[in-house]
Amino acid sequence: MTFLQIIEKKKLGGELNEGEITFFARAAADKSVPDYQLAALLMAIRLNGMTDRETTLLTLAMRDSGDVADLSRIPGIKVDKHSTGGVGDTTTLVLAPLTAACGVPVAKMSGRGLGHTGGTLDKLEAIPGMRIGLTEEEYVRQIQEIGVAVVGQTGRLAPADKTLYALRDVTSTVDSLPLIASSILSKKLASGSDAIVLDVKTGSGALMKRIEDSLELAKIMVGVGKLAGKPVVALISGMDEPLGTHVGNALEVREAIDILAGRAGGDLLRVSLRLGGYMMLLAGKTATPEEGEALMREAIASGAGLRKLKEMIAAQGGDPRVCDDPDLLPRAAVVRTACCGQEGYVQAMDTTALGMAAQAMGAGRLQLTDRIDYSVGYVLKVRIGDRVAMDTPLCELHARNEEDAARAEAAVRAAITIGPEPCPRARVFYATVTADGVHLLEENE
Repeated sequence: MTFLQIIEKKKLGGELNEGEITFFARAAADKSVPDYQLAALLMAIRLNGMTDRETTLLTLAMRDSGDVADLSRIPGIKVDKHSTGGVGDTTTLVLAPLTAACGVPVAKMSGRGLGHTGGTLDKLEAIPGMRIGLTEEEYVRQIQEIGVAVVGQTGRLAPADKTLYALRDVTSTVDSLPLIASSILSKKLASGSDAIVLDVKTGSGALMKRIEDSLELAKIMVGVGKLAGKPVVALISGMDEPLGTHVGNALEVREAIDILAGRAGGDLLRVSLRLGGYMMLLAGKTATPEEGEALMREAIASGAGLRKLKEMIAAQGGDPRVCDDPDLLPRAAVVRTACCGQEGYVQAMDTTALGMAAQAMGAGRLQLTDRIDYSVGYVLKVRIGDRVAMDTPLCELHARNEEDAARAEAAVRAAITIGPEPCPRARVFYATVTADGVHLLEENE
């Protein structure tokens, strides 16, 4: 068997067997074949697709191309959560401590932001002193002791995916659903958790803009999880506007703290509770996700969720005082409010453009080597469906200087459509996908 034969088989629409897929993953991990041959196979997969069996085999082969975390020493069912990305999506900082406070161990390996989407690690590093680079021994011990850890991925976690992802980015094969599914799940499975809850975004700020594509991706990943022997549940949630009101690293940490302290709510809390309910269900803690949501609300009311966040921050070298005094987080030099400047209704948001506005302020990266300014970003004061007047606050800008604030204000204005006609609120939930099938949700479910 040669790599050229594998390319030829997939080019003609054939189904690759386990040996061929393992060869592919190993070649990507150790770079034993040229990038142009890997790229040719990626394009053949993009054009001809993969069966569920092929996608499962590729996921497992990519998982096994490097280290696989051993969490067997941690008692209980360990649950992980993954979001396909968006703007103002701070669910991990709410969910991880809140779920752990309810007795479910959370072993979470997260990533950095790139492009218009924010990264959990960047948000955590906005907390003074916070470490995200733990050894596997430190990672396991922390979960044993306090029930939760959120850390960066090790350098040897799914190395095949690192190679293939970089090639997909420059060969127009990023939108292949089997390649997306195997990329996400290979890293999640290598992280060692027993069950996975997925938040698959749809809308103007999501990887998948159409609900049909988001549903298809969710079904593929749930099916792969089933074939791989791991329970996976996917929630399809909206990204037609930022999930939280705060966009920017320290600002998003502040919003998570406010939610855990019971001072804030909104869509970020709703999605966090829904995802957490399924995490509780998969962990065997509750019989229904609704029971899990109720327990998490109790953990907010009692302060247990915020106390668990403090424990996690302290365990990873950060300053837990930020939970009592968020002003200890990095603060921007310029803070000012911009008003809507017109009357009408907020009809739409270009959420990708809103993410890019924060990125341009210094809250994100154009490439992984760029330095982040943790203090900058903005707080949106309007949601889709709101009626606004000339003097209604549009956003509160947190910038390095007045010039950056002016550019960000112009970008935010351009991304938000205000018109004369009333319009409905943006959808938050669309569907849940489990091994039993797809459950489409009504708008108010």
